[in-house]
Amino acid sequence: MEDLVKPSELWRGKRVFLTGHTGFKGGWLALWLASKGAIVRGYALDPATETNLFDIANVGSVIEDIRGDIRNQATLEPALRDFAPEVVFHMAAQPLVRYSYEDPIGTYETNVIGTARVLDAIRRTPSVRAVVSVTTDKCYENKEWLWGYRESDPLGGYDPYSSSKACAEIVSAAYRQSYFPISRLSEHRCAIATARAGNVIGGGDWSTDRLIPDLIRGFLAGDPVLIRNPHAIRPWQHVLEPLHGYILLAERLLTLDPRYATSFNFGPFDDDVQPVSWIVDRMTHYWGGTASWKLDANPGVHEAGYLKLDASRARAELGWQPHLHLDTALEWLVSWYKAWQSGADMHAVCLEQIAAYEKR
Repeated sequence: MEDLVKPSELWRGKRVFLTGHTGFKGGWLALWLASKGAIVRGYALDPATETNLFDIANVGSVIEDIRGDIRNQATLEPALRDFAPEVVFHMAAQPLVRYSYEDPIGTYETNVIGTARVLDAIRRTPSVRAVVSVTTDKCYENKEWLWGYRESDPLGGYDPYSSSKACAEIVSAAYRQSYFPISRLSEHRCAIATARAGNVIGGGDWSTDRLIPDLIRGFLAGDPVLIRNPHAIRPWQHVLEPLHGYILLAERLLTLDPRYATSFNFGPFDDDVQPVSWIVDRMTHYWGGTASWKLDANPGVHEAGYLKLDASRARAELGWQPHLHLDTALEWLVSWYKAWQSGADMHAVCLEQIAAYEKR
């Protein structure tokens, strides 16, 4: 039984299929799983930016790297089925709110149809025992109230990105109920859960229209960074925090205990739910030198003003909790980018930060 295996040994030799391994979160998860001894096959498009974590941290040196579109059944299904994984982490997505306004159809095709394609391929891959389908905190119908959203709260979404992720949650639940029902888990032996995390930060993110990458690009160029919504409040957390949650969730799913085949929030400490201005001021302090910012006179499209998650279920059911306060997370990410700027071995730097996190 999986629950009799020590956590330090559980991943050794475990076959893991990871969509979105060329992205920011996917790259970190690929490195972490490989460091645990897992055999990882990644399936994703090319990195979205010229400078990216996948190349800089040499992620491809420790996993099998397959390039493909999750919307393309002809390439996706053989890549999954022929690998015969026990665990699937589905992280491939169009992840940007502002870009979803520019390409709403592409966003829905990737985040909704792509998720359905992955789950449908899993339906015909009998080796799979655990599936973690990653969505976002923005999948909730955001009423901008002061308390955190729970997994039982209504799904929704003002913009194409947020609503596409709410749809991905509904698709995941429909596949679980239709093809992998909890009542027959002992028969089909495949448990599916969804994971909803807050705003993740950390070294190696070069996405466009995202706060930390925008700050880093401005700091490196010596230019004041334009900030759109300094008063917007978000559940900030270091990227390793939710990834730890995804790993724990997969471990619990492998026990085939039906209570884990559901949705889980992964959010930060309550006092780490902070406005954008708080992040920006500390980032300029930690970076030093000429780092500065100024208000963007044209903030553009609608973005939520307040969003907070309630991670009580993850704490109670998984034994998960955050380990890095936001100040520490910012110090870690500044340290990462400065190491990259100085020409350090970033594969080693990533593994050092993962090891430091595990010690906590």
